[in-house]
Amino acid sequence: MENILEVKNLCKKYDNFELKNVSFNLPKGMIMGFIGENGAGKTTTIKAILNIIKPDKGFVKVFGLNIDQDDAKIKEDIGVVLDDMFFPEVLTPNDINNAMKGIYKNWDEKMFQDYLKKFSLLANKPIKTFSKGMHKKLEIATALAHHPKLLILDEPTSGLDPIARAEVIDIFQSILNDCSILLSSHITTDLEHIADYITFINDGEILLSKTTNELLDNYGIVKCNTADFNKIEKKDYLRYKKSKYEYEVLIENKKSFKAKYDITTIDKITLDDLMVLMIKGEK
Repeated sequence: MENILEVKNLCKKYDNFELKNVSFNLPKGMIMGFIGENGAGKTTTIKAILNIIKPDKGFVKVFGLNIDQDDAKIKEDIGVVLDDMFFPEVLTPNDINNAMKGIYKNWDEKMFQDYLKKFSLLANKPIKTFSKGMHKKLEIATALAHHPKLLILDEPTSGLDPIARAEVIDIFQSILNDCSILLSSHITTDLEHIADYITFINDGEILLSKTTNELLDNYGIVKCNTADFNKIEKKDYLRYKKSKYEYEVLIENKKSFKAKYDITTIDKITLDDLMVLMIKGEK
């Protein structure tokens, strides 16, 4: 399968944080959910992918091209929404349209205006009068209106109400024939429904990068008492948490676990469960 995005062994060291050999691939026509708690390294990784910051080691390829050598060519075909992105508030969407026509060769003015109408954004209204959700919709419309082959989205649905969020997610899914998406979000329930892959970063390291089906179908949580927990070999679980009355044990393969242990009740896992147990659980 052709990879639209390849991230290989990215390292970046700051005084109080470090990316450590971050690697993953995003296949063509797929959505990858990029998850992790605040400060885990999601935004730093995204900025390295976009060549906003320079990694100390490693490389990024987009469309098979090296981001260092073909930056301008690559960015012509990337749509971006960053969590800390902003437009000057004195401008209107019409001003944004006029500016983007001079930046992107494939800028589609009709598409941009159609998205403004779809999102109920007035084209001649100053951005300073927009709510946070309206700001986000404008960023999304701008990212989509030059027919990108890759969308890189950092919290694109933050500030949106559930109806607007569902509308935006439908748009993302509708463009997958022509576009791949790297989507960083804390709203993991959305990712469970739309992401083909999940990449999980914690403290600057990739903990896992797998298909969503593999995670949700194979992983599970065993809830058991102390006696049953003591029967489980360490190699057969990833993490565990002990509460007052029971253990919660994260396992990687429900089928093989059931075949080995006399424990039949295994709860389905959510991405929130996975994050909490992988970060807060004990080995």
